[in-house]
Amino acid sequence: MDSEQTTEEQSEQKISKREDWKKKKELEEARKAGTAPAEVDEEGKDINPHIPQYIASAPWYYYGRDGEKLPTLKHQRPQPEKQLSFSDPDKWFKRGVKTGPVATKFRKGACANCGSMTHKKKDCFERPRKVGAKFTGDKIAPDEHMQPDLSFDYDGKRDRWNGFNPEEYQAVIDEYSKVEMAKRQLKEQKMTEDLLAGRISQDRRDEDLEEDSMRREGDSDEEDDEDKYADNIDMAGQKFDSKRRITVRNLRIREDTAKYLLNLDPNSAYYDPKTRSMRENPYKNKHLEEVSYAGDNFVRQTGDTVKMAQEQLFAWEASGKGTDVHLQADPTKLELLHKEFKVKKDDYKQNQKGSILEKYGGAEHLEAPPKQLLLAQTEDYVEYSRHGTVLKGQEKAVTKSKYEEDVLINNHTAIWGSYWRDGRWGYRCCHSFVKMSYCTGEAGKQVARMEMADMELRNFGEDQEEEDEEEAPKSLLEQHQEELKKNKKKKKKERLDAEEKEKRDKEKKLKKALKAEEERDRSYQEIMKLDERKRPYNSLAADSHEVTEEELEAFRIKRANYDDPMKNMLGNN
Repeated sequence: MDSEQTTEEQSEQKISKREDWKKKKELEEARKAGTAPAEVDEEGKDINPHIPQYIASAPWYYYGRDGEKLPTLKHQRPQPEKQLSFSDPDKWFKRGVKTGPVATKFRKGACANCGSMTHKKKDCFERPRKVGAKFTGDKIAPDEHMQPDLSFDYDGKRDRWNGFNPEEYQAVIDEYSKVEMAKRQLKEQKMTEDLLAGRISQDRRDEDLEEDSMRREGDSDEEDDEDKYADNIDMAGQKFDSKRRITVRNLRIREDTAKYLLNLDPNSAYYDPKTRSMRENPYKNKHLEEVSYAGDNFVRQTGDTVKMAQEQLFAWEASGKGTDVHLQADPTKLELLHKEFKVKKDDYKQNQKGSILEKYGGAEHLEAPPKQLLLAQTEDYVEYSRHGTVLKGQEKAVTKSKYEEDVLINNHTAIWGSYWRDGRWGYRCCHSFVKMSYCTGEAGKQVARMEMADMELRNFGEDQEEEDEEEAPKSLLEQHQEELKKNKKKKKKERLDAEEKEKRDKEKKLKKALKAEEERDRSYQEIMKLDERKRPYNSLAADSHEVTEEELEAFRIKRANYDDPMKNMLGNN
C-alpha cells in the first residue's frame, strides 16, 4: 500500500511539473507576443522578454535584497563595488602656493636643513646649510602646499586645457587693444595734420574715420564668425561620408590645377590617368626656377629623397652582411651607422692614398694651383674699342715664341713673311721676295705690280695657245671628283653585270629543272600504265637527294590545279 501511494505521489508531482512548465512556456510566448505584461525585476524595471535565458538567468550565488532569488538583470550591469573612482576634471594642481604663515621656531619633526614640515632632510631641495635650522632656529622655510593625489580617466589625462586660467590671456588681449588704440590715434593725428595743411576736407576726414571704425568692427565680427564655425570646416583633401562613416583621401585638392592642364601640347609630358602622375617636366623650354611644377621625377630627386635612397641602399647592404638595421624600424640607428661608415670610408681612402704616395712619391703633382690661376683670371681691368684698340687699362701680354719677333732690319717696316704671293713669302712694305734685302718702299711695290702684269699677259697668251691644242689642265679636286665618278660607274656596271649573270644562271637552272620535271612526269605516267606485277622494283620510290630552289619552282609550275577548268588542256599543245 505504501509503495502504491509513493508512486501515485511521484506521478502527480511529474504531472504538476509538466503543467507548470507548459504554463511557463505559454506565458513566455504571450510576453513575446505582447499579450501579457513584461516581467518586472526587483527594482521595478521591465525585463525584455526577447532576452535569451542564459543572459536573463542569474547565477546560483547571486541573491536579491531580501535573500530571495528574484528575476533581475542586475548581474549583467556594472557592479558599483568594482567601478573605479576618478577625480573631478575641474581640479588641478596648485603651483607656487605656500600654506600658512612662516614659523619662527623649529618644530619637532621638521626638516633639519630648512625647517619646513612638509619634507625631511634627505628630500630637501634647498642648498645644504653649514648649520641647519634645527640648531640655529633662523630662516625657517615656509611649508609647501601638499598637492592632491589626482586620478583622472582616459579623457582627463589627455585634456590639454585642464588647469588653464583664462584670466591669464587677458594680458594678451589688453596688449593688442593698446596697439589698436595707438594706431587709431596716430591715424587721427595724421588726418588732422592733413586737414590743417589743406590736403583734405573736414567731410573727407570724418568719412575716413567712420569707415576705419566700421572696418575694424567688421574684422572683429569676421574673426568671431571664423572661430564660431571653425569646427564645421572640412579639411582640404578629405571627403567624409556621415552615412558610411568612412574617410576617403583625395589625391588632389580641388583648388589645384590638374597636371594635364599645365601644358595642352599632346606631345608634351605623358600623364597617367590611373595613378594621376606626370613623371617628366611639362615645361621643357623653361627653367626650373620659372615653373611651379617640374614633374614627379624632379620631386623624387630633390630634398632628402636622394639621402633616404642612399640610406635604404646602405640598410640593404648592411642587412646582407649580418647587421640588424632597418630604415623604418630604426631610422636613427641607421643614420648614425651610415655617418660612421662614411667617416671610416673616407679615412680608409685617405690612408690608402697616403701609403701609395709615401711608397711611390709624386705628392707635389697633386697640389694643383687655385682655379683663378688655372683659368687665368685676374682683377686687371681693360677696355677695348670696337676696332680692338685698348681704351683703358693695360693690354694683356701676348705669349711669344722662342724666336725673335717684331725685329725690323734693313730699313723694313714689316717683318719677313708678312707678304705672300704665288707660293712665295716676302716683305709687305716693299713686296720683295729676297730675304735680308734692303727695303725699296713704294717703288718696289710699283715694280712688283708691273712684273705681275707682264707675267699675267705672258701667261694669258700661253693659255690661249694651249687651249687651241688641248684642254686646260684640271685641278686636283676636279681630278679626284672625276676619278670617284668613274669608280662609281664601274662598280655600278659590275653590280649590274653580276645581277644579270645571276639572273641568266637562274633561268638556265629553271629550264633544266623544268625538263627534268617533265621527264619525271612522263616516266611516272608510263610506269602507272603498266600492271603492278610488271613494274620494276622501287620504281615509285622518292629521290633521296636534297631539293633545290629551281626544282621546287619547276614543281610549282608543272603542278596541276584541280580547280582549274582548263586543267585537261595542259600538255596538249
